[in-house]
Amino acid sequence: MNYKKIFALTWITILLIGCAETKKDDIPWIEIFDGKTLNGWTQKGGEANYEVRDGMIVGSTVHDTPNSFMTTDKMYDDFILEFEYMVDSTMNSGVQIRSNSYPHYRDGRVHGYQIEIDPSDRAWSAGIYDEARRGWLNPLTDNPEAQKAFKQNDWNHYRIEAIGDTIQTWINGVPAAHLIDDKTASGFIGLQVHSIPKENKAGTEIIWKNIKILTDSLSKYSKPFPIPPIITKNKVGVDEEKNGWKMLWDGQTTNGWRGARLDEFPDSGWEIGDGVLTVLPSGGEESAAGGDIVTKDLYGDFELKVDFMITEGANSGIKYYVDTDINKGPGSSIGLEYQILDDAKHPDAKLGNHEGSRTVASLYDLISADQNKPMNAPGEWNTAHIIAKDNHVEHWLNGMKVLEYERKSPEYRKLVSESKYVKWPKFGESEQGHILLQDHGDKVSFKNIKIRPIAKE
Repeated sequence: MNYKKIFALTWITILLIGCAETKKDDIPWIEIFDGKTLNGWTQKGGEANYEVRDGMIVGSTVHDTPNSFMTTDKMYDDFILEFEYMVDSTMNSGVQIRSNSYPHYRDGRVHGYQIEIDPSDRAWSAGIYDEARRGWLNPLTDNPEAQKAFKQNDWNHYRIEAIGDTIQTWINGVPAAHLIDDKTASGFIGLQVHSIPKENKAGTEIIWKNIKILTDSLSKYSKPFPIPPIITKNKVGVDEEKNGWKMLWDGQTTNGWRGARLDEFPDSGWEIGDGVLTVLPSGGEESAAGGDIVTKDLYGDFELKVDFMITEGANSGIKYYVDTDINKGPGSSIGLEYQILDDAKHPDAKLGNHEGSRTVASLYDLISADQNKPMNAPGEWNTAHIIAKDNHVEHWLNGMKVLEYERKSPEYRKLVSESKYVKWPKFGESEQGHILLQDHGDKVSFKNIKIRPIAKE
């Protein structure tokens, strides 16, 4: 027996293992759970039970409570996150990333990206769900390898890379979800204990351990991902489509739109690029360049969502129930208007038939939006949301309802009678009309324009 050769091979093996361990240890992971306490974490949402047991975080279900989240006090934007978990086979859970809780958003409800934990037969673990917003963004319907990677009643390992607008996930080393979405750039990490129905047993558990994160030099440690991405820009999500949403603008062409005073889309004044529709600046004069644009179709009851971004001092608007024939003269077509404005820099913010009725998200010149509204600064994206059903109308801004009113009501008609709209009979009372994006001569951009027509009951 050649002992010298065996001895040499043994040392080579030890050295190789040592090098591998050194290389592994060189990764500057940061532990975000100290293994002993929940210091640095805060519970939000429901009243599920969380405790530290044997160096692990244990969450257990309780009845009659909404979804619960144990969330980091620290906010994270770009990162690589790894952890292990074991989940009861009857539970549904997840880990929130880039998530937030604001008083104005559903009374503080936790919302944002969730990396799913799904031990059911559906097997969408490591898919990406948008909690309390759009629903499923990247299910694992077309990724059977990732679906098979989940280990029932055993420890599972997740790796999550969130870098820029890209989120990638792995389950037990298998690539799972690949999403490009720019809805939220920063937020907390949260461990979810899902609410349970009455028939489910309380006290079922999910356990997390070895929770660690990288926040620096991410390009150095990022892994290649072999699966093409799901891109959400100017597309409806899986759940949105099921709920009747459709794109009102396709993100690339002028299909479905025309000038408010034209048969086709304006030749100038508007620009399409990188999935963004922009009205170009022309000195702040209303309809001075390309003019307003409207949908070719008419809409009755509906929900409308539009992402918009203003420039400093800009003025624009989203009009609805628009009649393009009611005003034959120059200027905008007539309709109810969701105001878009830089309240801090545009003089219109201090004008209007009622105080504040020309500020952003107001019903232009008629009803002022809540002045505590969550408006992002010029150069950042905001989301306008209009709901119009059975003459009840709501304006929302970035998840907060900022006003509501009843079309055709005595109160509404009194407001109109005191405004510049009094000269148009039954202003804003049409059963259906166009959706309009306003050219007010200032640079304003739009994307993710989607609508959900509501059928009359």
